[in-house]
Amino acid sequence: MCTVPVMETRTVLISGAGIAGSTLAYWLHRHGFAVTVVERAPRLREGGYNIDIRGTALEVVRRMGLLDEVRSYATDMLGSTIVDEEGHEKAVMSAELFSMHEEDDVELMRGDLAKILYDATKNDVEYLFGDTITALRQDGDGVDVTFEAAPSRRFDLLVGADGLHSRVRELAFGPEENFRRDLGCQVAIGTVPNYLNLDRWEVTYPMAGRVALVYRARQADEARAMFLFKSEGSLTEAFAGAGWEVPRLLDSVREAPDFYVDTVSQIHCENWAKGRVVLLGDAACAPSLASGQGTSVALVGAYVLAGELKAAAGHTKAFAGYEAQLRKFADLNQQLGPKQLKGMIQHSRAQLWFQLKMLRLMPKMPGKDKMVARITEPMREAANAVALQDY
Repeated sequence: MCTVPVMETRTVLISGAGIAGSTLAYWLHRHGFAVTVVERAPRLREGGYNIDIRGTALEVVRRMGLLDEVRSYATDMLGSTIVDEEGHEKAVMSAELFSMHEEDDVELMRGDLAKILYDATKNDVEYLFGDTITALRQDGDGVDVTFEAAPSRRFDLLVGADGLHSRVRELAFGPEENFRRDLGCQVAIGTVPNYLNLDRWEVTYPMAGRVALVYRARQADEARAMFLFKSEGSLTEAFAGAGWEVPRLLDSVREAPDFYVDTVSQIHCENWAKGRVVLLGDAACAPSLASGQGTSVALVGAYVLAGELKAAAGHTKAFAGYEAQLRKFADLNQQLGPKQLKGMIQHSRAQLWFQLKMLRLMPKMPGKDKMVARITEPMREAANAVALQDY
């Protein structure tokens, strides 16, 4: 076990047992802290959609000794078909193009990564499932936390790693509307039966102002359906009259145990720390699912925050060091979201026609590899925009 310098902070409560929270718990335990994680869900959330680990985040996973296990859960997606309202093929994309992957990048299901991280920490970290924080009060020596179910307790630090709609951020920093920036569309996701018999393949049906898709990854018995649509109206209203398999997919996704619908949004906080409370991952700087970088930002942020708490003489200096290292990285990854959303939803038939034409032509064009490299360059730069220190 690592030797920990003498400092006032030793007990840490983390709100949220997702990617950010469990990764932070892992590193804090390695650095000698006593860690408790509180999670609103009654058990580990094993559903969700495909996520990516890129750039510096891969090194974080390697330093955890989990990279081989993470790679064993890779989706191994082979490609994607674009269809029209009758289900006729309009274009085919390779996995590298539609997912914007580099050679070393890993794509896996969010639930698989969450379970890997939980299994790596469950014997060393206290987890409180089915509970949430209802109130907090901090002073110069600690944070008094009131739970919905468990008895109140006092901790040296509190970390809000509880996502876009962070309860900790609301209690310590203020209402969500002060920090959330909606990107103009909504997303709905859920598990559905794989009645299309997909195998490591995605089928996408784009329409003006909306898109429906379904995919099945390796090691998955069922498929995932996703719907992106402009913010006005409900899911039902947005896809009224849509063709292809949309009506059947809508019926299935609404019954999914992991059905999720929300705005596509970012979080912009001027400061990530307030006294002994600090924010991490989506709670601090959600880049939105459109960026493809939420998981990587969470992994890197957790590593840096834990390392700074180990190295610094006190939480104030540690929080300042954490934010100083992560700000540029977070900002660059947030910039990806609005840009990439433009390619995900086309707002007119003319834009759809042009996009499909380019997708059909690209595999035949000379220099297509350089073209793909130019497309993926902003993500590559953002994913590697921070260098990890050795703590």
